[in-house]
Amino acid sequence: MSDFVKIAIISNEVQAQYLAALLKVREIPHVIQSYHDTAYDGIFQTMKGWGHIEAPPEFKEEILGLMNEIDDAPYDESEFGNS
Repeated sequence: MSDFVKIAIISNEVQAQYLAALLKVREIPHVIQSYHDTAYDGIFQTMKGWGHIEAPPEFKEEILGLMNEIDDAPYDESEFGNS
């Protein structure tokens, strides 16, 4: 299998967890790296994004497609009982 390469920046922890779950179901090898640093209390996350995802390059397009689906998903407050 190919070496892992940086695929994309992840915006927040929710996106990271959802993406990780989708990739696990699809059995796509990946690593999600947070930019949080306790010494600097997460300051790099506000400047660089929450973190990034790494995976073999042959999965890049599929991962980017999943990230676009996550970002484009409609938000419906009624699903959460907040009507």
